[in-house]
Amino acid sequence: MAKTKKDEAPATEPAEAQEAKEEAEKTEKASSEKKKNESKKAEKKAESKTEKLEKELAAAKEAHIRTLAEYDNYRKRSTREKEAAYGDSKADCLKELLGVLDNFERAINAGDTELESYKKGVEMIYTSFCETLKKLGVEPFGEKGETFDPNIHNGVMHTEDETLGENVIAQVFSKGYRLGDRILRPAMVQVAN
Repeated sequence: MAKTKKDEAPATEPAEAQEAKEEAEKTEKASSEKKKNESKKAEKKAESKTEKLEKELAAAKEAHIRTLAEYDNYRKRSTREKEAAYGDSKADCLKELLGVLDNFERAINAGDTELESYKKGVEMIYTSFCETLKKLGVEPFGEKGETFDPNIHNGVMHTEDETLGENVIAQVFSKGYRLGDRILRPAMVQVAN
């Protein structure tokens, strides 16, 4: 029996179809592998991005905690320094006054001295005390003849005096003292007119 082209065609056709089918399967498999690889790459990329963000978050948290701890230490240190500064300034002020106290003790222990020399000693102590206050920045105010200012003077009496102007201090009962802009004690005065 002789084979015709018709008989041969179906035999080759299934082989070609088989090859085409295998080729399509290979292409599909390659495409599937490519998609899997791309998917794995995308997953790895997402995982690495997530890990990176988690590391950044952990670093930011640690930095925040450190900042909070540093601020707490700063606050405690500032409080200690403030308390120490108050004690130091108080001690410095009192050291300046000890010399005046020593002079008072000498005056008390002077024994039998003349009234004039005793008076002179007390005046020297007064001068020393005024110099100490000046050294500490304390200034007296409230002199007779000054204009009355209710912010710094305490007017306890009023008098009519034609020789003095209106709101002029006629008499000073106790001087006032200030430290810079702070009034330590207002002057107690009598105001005219």
